[in-house]
Amino acid sequence: MLNPKINSILDEGNRLFLQGKPKAAIVYYDRILSENPLHISSLNNKGYALSKLKDFDNSIKCYNAVLQICPEDISTMINKISSLRKQGHFTEALLLCDEILEKTPNYKIGLYHKERILFSMEKFTESIICCNVILNDYPDNGDVLFDKSCSLAMLSKFDNALNLLEHAIIQGIQYKSKAKKSKAFKKLYNNTRFQKLVL
Repeated sequence: MLNPKINSILDEGNRLFLQGKPKAAIVYYDRILSENPLHISSLNNKGYALSKLKDFDNSIKCYNAVLQICPEDISTMINKISSLRKQGHFTEALLLCDEILEKTPNYKIGLYHKERILFSMEKFTESIICCNVILNDYPDNGDVLFDKSCSLAMLSKFDNALNLLEHAIIQGIQYKSKAKKSKAFKKLYNNTRFQKLVL
């Protein structure tokens, strides 16, 4: 049965988290967890707040506690994948992605994490395959267009990379500064078309 007191504490924690105060939010999640150490929403949200503080080891502990109770909780699995990826534990993160995608092959968030992990593993062609599946349904997704253009640049397919980068920039000008900072476009820094695109 839902406990109104716990719900109001959880709401306050979530409100603080959404205000960009993950440390303060954790205090509220911990209040719930001191009474009920297996409170799934508090564990998952605490894990997410810890990951925002770059405390990935402890965030993963929270996610693992949730997955002990609900082994197939997709949002927790995705959060764990994100923390693993940020720590550079690509193989473990990829296994979790594949576990999700085996059951729901077209799950876009799973595919998005997978394409980024594969890019980090320098498996650029495989990363592009994941990007294509997402872009089939969401052809104007700026993040995925940008990621695919990075993979193409790494494969020295510069014309295609620049076409996609241009398409990404149309979706949002933030991709100009991302491209300037990205090592993927290193070989294009002196390319006239690249310079015009990121001006």
